[in-house]
Amino acid sequence: MKVLIVHAHPEPQSFTAALRDLARETLEGQGHEVQVSDLYAMNWNPVASAADFTARANPDYLVYALEQREGVKGGQLAADIQAELDKLLWADLLILNFPLYWFSVPAMLKGWIDRVLVSGVCYGGKRFYDQGGLAGKKALVSLTLGGREHMFGAGAIHGPLEDMLRPLLRGTLAYVGMDVLKPFVAWHVPYISHEAREDFLRAYQQRLQGLEREQPLAFPRLEQFDERLYPLSS
Repeated sequence: MKVLIVHAHPEPQSFTAALRDLARETLEGQGHEVQVSDLYAMNWNPVASAADFTARANPDYLVYALEQREGVKGGQLAADIQAELDKLLWADLLILNFPLYWFSVPAMLKGWIDRVLVSGVCYGGKRFYDQGGLAGKKALVSLTLGGREHMFGAGAIHGPLEDMLRPLLRGTLAYVGMDVLKPFVAWHVPYISHEAREDFLRAYQQRLQGLEREQPLAFPRLEQFDERLYPLSS
């Protein structure tokens, strides 16, 4: 299996970085090929702009998704985008590894998503969900956060963590066709003991060793809808 880990944390000694390193070591130990994109170390540019194209189909008005499509056709994507897109297309499994910021992903990772999941390759027209451009690939989200587990869920102070992750799990990863696995979550990380962190690392290693046997989360399939994308009657 070929694995791409996209890591977004500004501190190289963070526990999030420890999860990245453990994933690489564990998966390589199983004989898998692993590449890592450490966005902060790469000084990744998260800002989608006209500078993402070496030439423009419409130089007078920027419609970013349309320029992505034309950029793919003409080989006119910026070099940093093309390099990450090549890694993504190479991979069988994508791991997004990050701390939760304001109920969402860090800006650095959001910018990677905006710029690398290009229209015309990853999605476009009715190429989404099970018909998406990345169908056949798997995705795993591994994240850390400061909150305690009891603070998340139905009736809890912050509500379900799944609600916060919905734009990522459904609106991004499942949308482009990937089989999305259950996220791995390390709770209350800045405040717990070394032993508790070791427990999370052991649990993550166990998950990683069994990923190929896991069933993905359920998301819509186009066969459940008609040509206008109204749901078919059951």
